[in-house]
Amino acid sequence: MENVRWFGHASFSIVDSLNGNRIYFIDPYELPGNVSDKADLIFITHAHHDHLSLGDIDHILKPETTIIATPDSLATLKIPNEQKFEVSPNNSYNIKGTKFETAPAYNVRPDRLNYHPKSNNWVGYILFVNNQKIYHAGDTDFVPEMQNLASKNLDIVMLPMGGTYTMEVSETIEAANVIAAKITIPMHYRSLLGDKYKEAEEKLKAGVKNSKVAILDEVS
Repeated sequence: MENVRWFGHASFSIVDSLNGNRIYFIDPYELPGNVSDKADLIFITHAHHDHLSLGDIDHILKPETTIIATPDSLATLKIPNEQKFEVSPNNSYNIKGTKFETAPAYNVRPDRLNYHPKSNNWVGYILFVNNQKIYHAGDTDFVPEMQNLASKNLDIVMLPMGGTYTMEVSETIEAANVIAAKITIPMHYRSLLGDKYKEAEEKLKAGVKNSKVAILDEVS
């Protein structure tokens, strides 16, 4: 997974080594100041500030960058329209030779419904990169649509497990076992769990049986 980097929270970059070493960022947030890479594509899952971070987007933006997001997120960006690419859940796209799909991301637990309502049409992404299928779930609970993902034979999944706003670790274990990707990467948890995050990582590794859990080092 040398082409995948985690910056903490839900923030990742992927180098597409089979497509001209193009650089893709997903939900860039609190990027280290020494990050010099400029993005070819930026994928935004939803409009919350820790996923749609204007300062971080500016840091990696270049004139050729395309930002991929739902309409409410794109509306907040003061960039030319030709740099915006609008998406909605349950669709397939091809932009500049990069194929990807969108999956719905929302809450189903009653205590979380106001955080990520299904009606907002927020998304996760499945990227077809480096002969791999990489799924970034966005901020979501274990939703019914995830039952269909096992048939996609995903290589890497990135699942939240911080609780409060998204799945907590026991729900993430259930989702990971259903999706059964080759590799499961937890995200969106360390800042939420504080000093309990290592306990959650160990619980995840013990509970996931149908996938290899990979705990990434945060880029600093």
